[in-house]
Formats: sequence, structure tokens, C-alpha cells
Amino acid sequence: MATSTSSSGDLPTTATDIAAAVRAGTVSAADVLERHLAAIDAREGEIHAFNLVLADEARTAAARVDADVAAGRDPGPLAGVPVALKDNLCTHGIPTTCSSKILEGWRPPYDATVVQRLAAAGAVAVGKTNLDEFAMGSSTENSAFGPTRNPVDTSRVPGGSSGGSAAAVAAGFAPISLGSDTGGSIRQPAALCGVVGVKPTYGVVSRYGLVAFASSLDQIGPFSTTVADSALVLETIGGHDPMDSTSIPEPVPGLTAVLDQGVEGLRVGRITDLPEGASPDVAARLEAAFDTLAAAGATIVDVEVPAFTYGLTAYYLIAPAEASSNLARYDGVRYGLRVPAPDTNTMYMATRHEGFGDEVKRRIMLGTYALSAGYYDAYYGKALKVRRLISDDFARAYQSVDVLLTPASPTVAFRIGDKVDDPFTMYLCDTYTIPSNLSGHPGMSVPFGTGADGLPVGVQVLASTLGEPTMFRVAAELERAMATADAIAATRGEVSS
Repeated sequence: MATSTSSSGDLPTTATDIAAAVRAGTVSAADVLERHLAAIDAREGEIHAFNLVLADEARTAAARVDADVAAGRDPGPLAGVPVALKDNLCTHGIPTTCSSKILEGWRPPYDATVVQRLAAAGAVAVGKTNLDEFAMGSSTENSAFGPTRNPVDTSRVPGGSSGGSAAAVAAGFAPISLGSDTGGSIRQPAALCGVVGVKPTYGVVSRYGLVAFASSLDQIGPFSTTVADSALVLETIGGHDPMDSTSIPEPVPGLTAVLDQGVEGLRVGRITDLPEGASPDVAARLEAAFDTLAAAGATIVDVEVPAFTYGLTAYYLIAPAEASSNLARYDGVRYGLRVPAPDTNTMYMATRHEGFGDEVKRRIMLGTYALSAGYYDAYYGKALKVRRLISDDFARAYQSVDVLLTPASPTVAFRIGDKVDDPFTMYLCDTYTIPSNLSGHPGMSVPFGTGADGLPVGVQVLASTLGEPTMFRVAAELERAMATADAIAATRGEVSS
């Protein structure tokens, strides 16, 4: 089947539409790619979403997709769709830095499972995105290669740690991207950049090839401009992987088929003991989301989830402890940076001092202390007990409701530099996202209007283990409501909020 060459103005924009058009032969993967590479050329200099743009490799991949279509072969459900990859996902023969000096020059000898699955589905990788070093941060200011800027307002942060992936989608550099979420690192930047971001149930997506931060918390998920696109990507990358011992041994739940089912009869939880901290504009958008779902037939139920009160403190013992163990392998011996020194121990210290940034060093020290003799039971051990209680709190809540709604971020995007010198204030950015990492439950951020200074606000939808189908139904309803509100506002010459 021959492919047509369309003008860029005629090309589809969502991943779902791009894949359908490429598979039908009405547009070419090459044309789609060139439009996105042109967008990268136009704005990447001011945004810095990428650590590496893979233009040549992407052109080769797009040509393969077009050749498959021409030969009558189906390239896959993401045929010709450009995708940006967080730079902590291993890519065979391509630098993978985790935005850290300590991995200087390292080229992985294999692909992460999610990278393999995207390629097999016909997606075209356009680059490796910037992040807070080793995914430790909430603003993408902790990168060894400089900060990423929010495409909506380049004086603001895009959130973190997957800020580059969120910014790439928000700027139109790629219709989809992948990030990792250890304490909110997909959902928080999605909220700040005004895109959809999904953290699946722990174990739904393979972690094989994800450079570890905190192994019991890390999970890979998609960013996109639409709920449908995130559903399609999650169906593609999810499912059992024997290379990951924590992978759930069953297929990913069906998602795209449920998006039009609405929310009639669903019970949506309003958390009455949610920690304070959300700004008035964000709180107002959350209340509007409850009103929207109620109008669509859902029942709003008040519930208590004490987990949100204790999540932050438990997380900042468990995550640094796991990080101190995982990052011990970066010692200048096997790969990456090595600082010359007269003896081995001095080389270890010099390499780690030079290779790690301040935030990574801070968390390694916190974690090492929490695991040290005499303090293990008092800190790390107690945090694990609190984690168990957090899971129990969620289990009780989900007996009464199908989903929970919270803010995804306490505020809209803040200015670059505002919080970089105050780690505790920065940690509070993840107040509403961390608990579901500790419990392993799925969560996603859906754009739902704007707040202060016209900046995006994201509403977080949470569900129980493998509750992604219900979570996506609610997210799709919120998306439809905002689309209707935007259309009405446009006819009146207004901007919806």
C-alpha cells in the first residue's frame, strides 16, 4: 500500500490518530516525524526537554514503518508515532545518563522492556529526555545538564523528576513520552505542564531496563495529550515480563474499550482528612471536578484516608534507603565516570563526590543513616510498618468507593529557582502523589482547567490495585467535561478555568 505525503497542517496530532493514519497509508511516518523534529528545532533551545535528540535513528525507524505499510504489513498499534524516552530507560548503544555526570559515556548493551515494546508496536523514538538526577526531584532543576523549562511559561518549572518527558509532550515535540514515577514523578509534572500522566499499578509495567532509584516504588508510565492516547500506550507497554521478578503475571487490563462508558453509578471518594497545603485555585478545580462527576451520574462519598498524613515521612525514609543501596554500584570501577586517584578507596570517594549532585548525595546520606546499625529499626523498620498501615488505609477506603480524587500537585508550576535551596519545601510538592507509590496502587493526573496566572491544574484520580479501567473511565469523563467547557468558552470569547 502506497503512503501519501500530506502537508504538515493536514497531519493528525494525537497518537491514536497518527497511528491510524499511518497504518491506513493516508500519511507517512516520515512526514509525521519531520513535523515533530521541526517543532523540536524551533523550541528545544529554550525548553531543554532533551538530553539527546535521536534524529538520524528516528528517520531510520520511520522509514521502516513506511516500508512495512507499503508492503502490506501492519507496523503495530503505534505505527509512526514519535515517542520521547526518559533518560533513565536503557537504550541499546545510545547514551543513558540519568542526567548524572557519574554515567558519563555509558551506552547500555540492551533495551529496556518498554523500549522494546514501543519499537515492536511501530513507535519512533525521537530522543532521551532530561530529568532530575537519578529521578530525585520535583522540578527537573537537579539535572547535571541544566533545568528543563515549562513550555506553558518558560519562567516556570515543568515539575519532576520526569519534567523533560512532560515538557516534550506539552511542547508538541512528541505526542507521547515515557517517564518513571517513584513518588509522583509522572503525575506532578503532568499536572504542571497540562498533560495526562499515568502511574500504573506496581508490576503492571516491567521495570527491566529502568535504572533503579527505589526499586519497591519505581514504576514506568506514559504522558500524552489525551486520555485515550495514554490508554493505548499503557496497553502496549504493560503486561507480564519474565525479566522483571516483580511483574504481575497477567495481561494489562483493557483500557481503550472502557473510555466511553461514563461514570454513572461509580462512587467517587472525597478525602475529608486530606492534608492541607493545596492552594485555593487548585482546591477550586478539585471541587469543580467533583461537581462534574456528580452531574455525570457518579456518587460523591466522603472517606477518611489517614495514609496521606504519614506518606511523606515514610517515603523519605524508604526511598533514600533503597537509593543508597541501588546507587552503591556507581563507584568508578565498571562503567561511567572515574576520577583518577592514588588508591582504590580514594578513587571511590573522588568519583562519587564529582559524579553525584547535591540532591543525590543528600538522599544517599539519609538512606545510609536510616539503614545503619542502631537506627535501622527506629527509622527504616518503622517506616515499613507505616507503609503497611498506609496500604490498609487505602484498602478500607476502596471498600466504600471506586476511585479517589485529590490534587495532583498542591500548586501550579512555580518559578525556576523558587524552591531549589529549600529541599523540604520541594519535597512537599509530592504530598498527594507519594501515598499511592507506597501502596502500589495506580494513579493519574488529568488536566482540568487553569489556576493562578492561567497555568494548568491537574486532578489526580486514584484507584485500587489493577483498577486502571475504572480510573480511566473517570479520567475520560473529566476530559470530556473540560472539552465541552473549553468549546463553550471559545464561543463566548472566554478562557475556561
